[in-house]
Amino acid sequence: MDVLSDILAVCRSEHAAPARIALTAPWGLASTGVPGALVRFARGAPYWMEVQGEAPIQVAPGDLVLLPPMLPHRIVSQPGVPVATFDELIARHSDGPRDENPLVFALGGGGPGTELFSTQVWLSAYCRHTVLPLMQPFIHARAQDMVLAASLGALMESVTQECLARRPGWRLSAARMGELLLVNLLRAHLARHPAPGSGWLRGLADPGTARALQRMHRAPEQGWTLASLAREAGMSRTRFSERFRELVGTTPIGYLTAHRMALAAQALEEAAMPLARIAERAGYDSAKVFARAFRRWSGSPPSVWARREAQR
Repeated sequence: MDVLSDILAVCRSEHAAPARIALTAPWGLASTGVPGALVRFARGAPYWMEVQGEAPIQVAPGDLVLLPPMLPHRIVSQPGVPVATFDELIARHSDGPRDENPLVFALGGGGPGTELFSTQVWLSAYCRHTVLPLMQPFIHARAQDMVLAASLGALMESVTQECLARRPGWRLSAARMGELLLVNLLRAHLARHPAPGSGWLRGLADPGTARALQRMHRAPEQGWTLASLAREAGMSRTRFSERFRELVGTTPIGYLTAHRMALAAQALEEAAMPLARIAERAGYDSAKVFARAFRRWSGSPPSVWARREAQR
């Protein structure tokens, strides 16, 4: 049973924008956050990352860092050095519309060098609603703790170079790289750092709850009831309901509804099928009933939500 793979398989990279930055100490960069998730890999001298509310961490060469969208932070050669803003440098060095093209620039005072490779990844709706909330405030995957760190870093370097050269197909290559980085970083992080408190990840540690989660993920359109899910879990309805809420933090039907809505949000975002088909795949016989449920979940009717997301 590999429910984690089932969940991560739904995560998609819509597009990605890579960058290569040559830095020489002393240097410092401040970001107010970016719309996509941000993956970084560096060679050369280590650097420090500072996120409000967290102790500064040193990022060693070969480490990978994954930041969620819109997270303000600073990266510096040493704590306390003056910082330039990413916004200013991006405006100066962008070749084309911001966040849509590869970026390359250099900064620093001529000391020990750090070559920083990064890619901004725009994630699918399902991933944003179900997986990213588990990684707050960020993921720092140390090279010695992640078997694939060196291979993923080499991939970032080679694909970034391809993108900077604007070779045919670079946009697709960047998006697929972003997806591969995302899935492997999340998989490594979630395997090493089980989520505290409650949530679907904690539910995977319990065999009965995990079986019920797997059935919901494999067939979300099925007419699941508390009784049928309890049978899948091998428990009484009362015991299953109590155990599920204790581990996952919501009722089984509440979780199923949120899962269906996140899948529907992704389908709406992709605009690949009519509303009636999206409703059917979410387990609803009527598009009207589905639209009411989606509005309760998202705060907006499906059409309004889709338009807003298309403008992100």
